[in-house]
Amino acid sequence: MTSTDDLSFAADFAPATYDDWRKLVDGVLKGAPFEKLVGKTYDGLTVEPIYRRARGTAPIAGRAAAAPWQVMQRIDHPDPAAANAQAIHDLENGASGIEIEFAGGPGARGFGVIDAAPETLKRLFDGVVFDAGISIALHPVIGRGNAGESLAALIEGQHVDPAKVDLRINYQALSTMAARGYAPAAWKEMEKPFAGVVGGLIKRGFRGPFVLADGRTVHDAGGSEAQELAFALSLAVAYLRMLEAGNIDLDAARAAISFRLAADADQFLTMAKFRALRMLWTRIEAACGLAPKPAFVAAETAWRMLTQRDPYVNMLRATMATFAAGLAGADAITVLPHTLAIGLPDAFARRVARNTQLVLLEESNLAKVSDPAAGSGSIESLTHALCEAAWALFQEIEKAGGVFAALEQNLIQRKVAATRAAREANIARRKEVLTGASAFPNLGEAKVAVLDVKPLTLAASGDANIKFEALSPMRLAAPFERLRDRSDEILKATGARPRVFLANLGTPADFTARATFARSFFETGGIETIGPEGVADPAALSVDFKASGASLACICSSDKVYAERAEEAAKALQAAGAKHIYLAGRAGEQEQALRAAGVNEFIFAGGDALAALRQAHRLVDTA
Repeated sequence: MTSTDDLSFAADFAPATYDDWRKLVDGVLKGAPFEKLVGKTYDGLTVEPIYRRARGTAPIAGRAAAAPWQVMQRIDHPDPAAANAQAIHDLENGASGIEIEFAGGPGARGFGVIDAAPETLKRLFDGVVFDAGISIALHPVIGRGNAGESLAALIEGQHVDPAKVDLRINYQALSTMAARGYAPAAWKEMEKPFAGVVGGLIKRGFRGPFVLADGRTVHDAGGSEAQELAFALSLAVAYLRMLEAGNIDLDAARAAISFRLAADADQFLTMAKFRALRMLWTRIEAACGLAPKPAFVAAETAWRMLTQRDPYVNMLRATMATFAAGLAGADAITVLPHTLAIGLPDAFARRVARNTQLVLLEESNLAKVSDPAAGSGSIESLTHALCEAAWALFQEIEKAGGVFAALEQNLIQRKVAATRAAREANIARRKEVLTGASAFPNLGEAKVAVLDVKPLTLAASGDANIKFEALSPMRLAAPFERLRDRSDEILKATGARPRVFLANLGTPADFTARATFARSFFETGGIETIGPEGVADPAALSVDFKASGASLACICSSDKVYAERAEEAAKALQAAGAKHIYLAGRAGEQEQALRAAGVNEFIFAGGDALAALRQAHRLVDTA
């Protein structure tokens, strides 16, 4: 009997080469340039459709081999008793750590524990066994009390050995100031007391890390992968200098620093970004004369990709982001609950956030292989390209005098703003699709439950003695959501949404494709589509349009039918009182004649959908 180990399943097939693949592709392209298949990232990096295997590569040292990442859960309820109940429940149901968000912090998202007073922390951590093997990530907020000192005192007061507590006190003054757009003083004036706090915690026996190089601020603001990496690297170097100047041994200073990056639904760029960070930090360590050691790198699923509409799709986005960060060696992952953009998540949303990680760890066993992307031509190429782009920007920041000086000069902000503008333009044109928000909307979706807790409105904390442009967070779906909100307001006030009449010409085979496109196009802006199943006689559209109660109309059919009947249809709709007439498809050679017949605008893939929808709302409002 032949063993399956002896079978060569590909023995009858000739080995396929890159050139073989290119020949097949060229045949399909039929003269079109191959570059049509090559993508570009917002850093200008090329993404090829296929890569050769990377040779001479090795896994990047990161999380311990076959070790799971820490399953972190946000604790962000303003009431400390409710926050305590969340923490206990999460730890009893699969979370291996808790992440404490305080109100006013850059990652609080409008919520967070209200203050850092000792009595607040005592209530918050009631029943939490500090040395039970759980991980705690604390995010003190500059200008709102020293949560790190308060928690350290609480732990010591319970006679717990600090060395046995897995506690990350994530002081992140620089990234917080970058998000706010102001600082209480120059960084040079803040370094010594900051280093003194960290040095004191080290002497008391806490393991740390104590300062967080948080790249999320750039990602939240719409920045690119290289910009996020360069920012995180610049923060880490600034903290390293600060701690060394505070008479902390360089090796201990290095160990006091951890990183955090955002993980989004772009699997390959997310994996490449996390791998690139470790390579870049290794280069910094070597320049400092230190033998490289794997840094602690945390991940949080991206805020900017969350949508308020069709929020269940956020579960899929978070799953992909967690998958990518986990495979790329993240030491800890926090999944933002799928309803966080709507309000404070309830128990169900929090459970889904936990289970997103638990399924990937315990059922998919993603942590069992260290750096599975090693040797992958695509991801290795992206990793090294990101390293080069991020390093160049890091050097530019250093030449400006370091990260604080670069913020004062608005150097970082200008670069991020340019990327954000390009990203927003692609969202507006639906070149980047957000399912449920900018494509495939559901006007009849049911509301999801969130806790009855209003977002916090807090006064600015700390003196704003030095001001610069803020790296303000954004969500990609927000412009489309505002149109949907306006539609909901109209529905509530009048009993009907804004409407557009779809003038479907011909048979379903003629109009279905463009009618489907037009329906998705308008409904992403909350404009309901209505219309007949299809008419052969354009003159009949007049009766149907008047009966619809709509003030806008969109002609939908094939190019062939347009050539025969579109002008007549436009004239009929105009005579029936259509305030604005769209045609689904590009203008083409008929544009002049169609506009003369009454067509005002052409809608098509790649056009500025957001501008067209905003105009449609203005037309409806003035109808």
